Amino acid sequence: MRAPGFWSGGSGGIAPLLLSPIAAIYAAATARRVARPGWQAPVPVICCGNATAGGAGKTTVALDLGQRLANRGVGGVFLTRGYGGRVKGPLMVDPALHDSQAVGDEALLLAATRPTWVSGDREAGARAAVEAGAQAIVMDDGLQNPGLRKDLSLLVVDGNYGFGNGRIIPAGPLREPVEAAAARCRAAVLIGEDETDALSRLPPGMTVLRARLVPGPEAELLTGQPVFAFCGIANPRKFFASLQEAGAVLAGRVSYADHYPFDAGDLRDLLEQAETLRAIPVTTQKDYVRIPPAFRSRVTVLTVRLEWEDPVALETLLEPLAQRVPVPA
Repeated sequence: MRAPGFWSGGSGGIAPLLLSPIAAIYAAATARRVARPGWQAPVPVICCGNATAGGAGKTTVALDLGQRLANRGVGGVFLTRGYGGRVKGPLMVDPALHDSQAVGDEALLLAATRPTWVSGDREAGARAAVEAGAQAIVMDDGLQNPGLRKDLSLLVVDGNYGFGNGRIIPAGPLREPVEAAAARCRAAVLIGEDETDALSRLPPGMTVLRARLVPGPEAELLTGQPVFAFCGIANPRKFFASLQEAGAVLAGRVSYADHYPFDAGDLRDLLEQAETLRAIPVTTQKDYVRIPPAFRSRVTVLTVRLEWEDPVALETLLEPLAQRVPVPA
């Protein structure tokens, strides 16, 4: 589904006001849920969460943290609910056996780098991961899920979108008040410039780690080239901006709803549009895993990574957790 236009900012007319009673019920239910005690895992648990529905860059942050743990010699694993997939878990993802319809696109991205567990029940997933030898757990999303206690929670904020119109679902994109989400987090991660003054909504003195998305090495091949960009992510503007930053010429662009399940008909149509424009068809990593395999060789993927303004500050947050990693028997 696409987010309603009035979620993105401004007053949004009368719709948010009419929906405010439902939003109040939603917020109260979330507050009751997050107040429940969760299971304390015997290994460090790091949560990459956000206050809004939709993508803020959580998976990109999780991938970065997973690599940093690996650099420290820590056998970390990823834990996600597998949004968009039919599998409830707990299940360890095997990219050779599972597709996005089974485990979701984010799980496949994570599993390409480190062991990844899908579980709608986060506690059950964490227990399974620990039994399998996990030395640390990095959660992609789950800030509002109380099943598992977090040793370090990061509030990921998309600088381009911020907190939308600042209202609770369904009147706006917030899963809970920003203040409530921030209170359970050690630091915020701002990706990109703060275009909506989102940082002013955070508690005074809260640590803010700043980062920006940097196009991957394949971007050099797109410099000066006409491209036809298509994606089904929460904020397509980030993808289009990354292509322009890489020096590509946007001959055409198409955006779908977040986690859109591409079929063969979609790809035939998209490739035909790209051919008409004499442009290179390009998509994101998350979208690529949802493309029917028969068409993947004809589509270029633009990867991105995080570049931190102060990576030492992030490592400082990880240091005490790394010291608590259990030593294998």
